[in-house]
Amino acid sequence: MNKTASSTQVPGIPFVDLVSPHLELEDELVELYRRSLREAAFIGGPLVEGFEKDFAHFCGASHCAGVSSGTDALRFALIASGVKPGDTVVTVSNTFIATVEAITQAGATPSFIDIDESTFNMDPEFLEEYLEARCDNGSDGRPVDRRTKSPVTAVIPVHLYGQACQMDRIMEIAARHGLKVIEDACQAHGAEYYSEKDKAWKRAGSMGHAAAFSFYPGKNLGACGEGGAVTTTDAAIDSCSKMLRDHGQTRKYYHAIEGYNGRLDAIQAGILGVKLKRLDAWNTMRRERAKTYSELFADSEKVIVPSEPSWSNAVWHLYVVRVKHRDALQKHLAENGVGTGLHYPVPLHLQKACERFGYTRGELPVTERLSEEILSLPMYPGLNADQQERVAELVAGGL
Repeated sequence: MNKTASSTQVPGIPFVDLVSPHLELEDELVELYRRSLREAAFIGGPLVEGFEKDFAHFCGASHCAGVSSGTDALRFALIASGVKPGDTVVTVSNTFIATVEAITQAGATPSFIDIDESTFNMDPEFLEEYLEARCDNGSDGRPVDRRTKSPVTAVIPVHLYGQACQMDRIMEIAARHGLKVIEDACQAHGAEYYSEKDKAWKRAGSMGHAAAFSFYPGKNLGACGEGGAVTTTDAAIDSCSKMLRDHGQTRKYYHAIEGYNGRLDAIQAGILGVKLKRLDAWNTMRRERAKTYSELFADSEKVIVPSEPSWSNAVWHLYVVRVKHRDALQKHLAENGVGTGLHYPVPLHLQKACERFGYTRGELPVTERLSEEILSLPMYPGLNADQQERVAELVAGGL
């Protein structure tokens, strides 16, 4: 998850363009707003229900619960999947802090593992190593984390930058240890993974026990404000998520559990419904832009372009290269009118907000090394070839 962290927004070639697509959709969005005013359709109702149905279908999931943010989506998915206060949830450190906030706000404690150097995503081998070497067997057969002294009940693989994690292996490991898998798909709307197990391409949001999406404006599918969703194939998880978002209500003023105020606004659901019809086309354009970047940097010995395994069909929420002297290059690009981002400059296990979890520098060497080298280049559907060539020229000139 991210909120264009540490991004530089400058004239010239912006890091992200949120103006052009909304101008193209202006008439349709304004009419949607007028309809909402005429019908007083603000909370729940047909706009939310229609979007939930369409987004579940888009993801290949059975159910979707629209919620107020990606953070709420992660928290509700964890709670609805059975994560309880005192549990441990294993995830990665190279992600937006909302991944950890959702864990702690569900009452659990995060435990971090390292990532795959080529994809920036959770490495299943590190997950296996963690469960075998850093955990003991609990009385119920599930692992108990030696650091937290509590049972590990779930794992959150983060489909970072729009590329799906190696889900077959993660699901197999999790099943063997009795863990629930919650996909953090907040950057991966439409990303696909080829499952050798099922001999089929599957979309992010359909593979774990539940998944969380963010509709922050800068995402591939972004609202004009905040929004999120929980997708799942489990009717019980869907039902619980919908109660959690609405004060634990089963019907008006009847509260089965203590919940939250985490509903998706109807206007935002309507906006998302309008944009969802264009999402596949926008993602195709992002794939074309990513291919162009990779071709432009193909002969560079100083730029490491992102890797896309054969089992992944990424949607390129971000195009992240690796370079030495990253900060100097970012400054050079900004001085020449190119906006960039750092996703993320400080891994979560080294953040002040996460000091209480007891990690020190050196424990996640791949994550730590990459955090000093990664640079997010401009990436959005409307980016054109001339702009990309200019970015590549300036990158070459700044190294």
